Amino acid sequence: MAIKLEKQGDTHRIDLTKSGDNVSKEIVINLNWTQKKGFWASLTQSAIDLDLGVWYELQDGAKSCIDGLQFAHGQGGAKNRLTRQGCYTQKPWIWHSGDDQSGSSAEGENILINPQGLSDLKRITVYTFIYEGAAKWNETNAVVTVKVPGNPDIVVEMDSQYSSQKFCAIAEIVFDSNSMTVKKLVTFHDGHGDCDKAYSWGMKWQAGSK
Repeated sequence: MAIKLEKQGDTHRIDLTKSGDNVSKEIVINLNWTQKKGFWASLTQSAIDLDLGVWYELQDGAKSCIDGLQFAHGQGGAKNRLTRQGCYTQKPWIWHSGDDQSGSSAEGENILINPQGLSDLKRITVYTFIYEGAAKWNETNAVVTVKVPGNPDIVVEMDSQYSSQKFCAIAEIVFDSNSMTVKKLVTFHDGHGDCDKAYSWGMKWQAGSK
């Protein structure tokens, strides 16, 4: 049975020492969302391109960002090669598997974390943003699920949100030597830079495009 984080600030801690034989299997951060279907929807709703991303900080202090804007225009690559899409087999041990621009993919968007690199990870902020289309969060049915093998899925739903801001910090994941703790955020911001200030990431930002 999945564990749903109901309220802003709710947390769930996963004891990674109890994962047993699953410790070598990938951890998945999944964004799934849908759009209205049918003729009337096509008349009343413009297309919405919803993207999944993470900011990560390593134990050595290195910080960066992975999302569809960062590895657009051929700046991504295979999971075993370090690019702006991340890398699964070396630092940062995080890799974005690709961009679902329509919301039609059954699997949604996924970011993979290699459990072999957990000792190098300090914290992650999971976010989503509307790259194109109006900020109609209540029409996306957006759900972020953190999947750790051998443990119940952790689910963070957007719920019925009506913010006009297009950037949402969904969850925070904090790592220590034997566990990871997932916290529900669901706060809205005016883009990457505004959210960066809210959560004290201290990175520099400039406009990007796909």
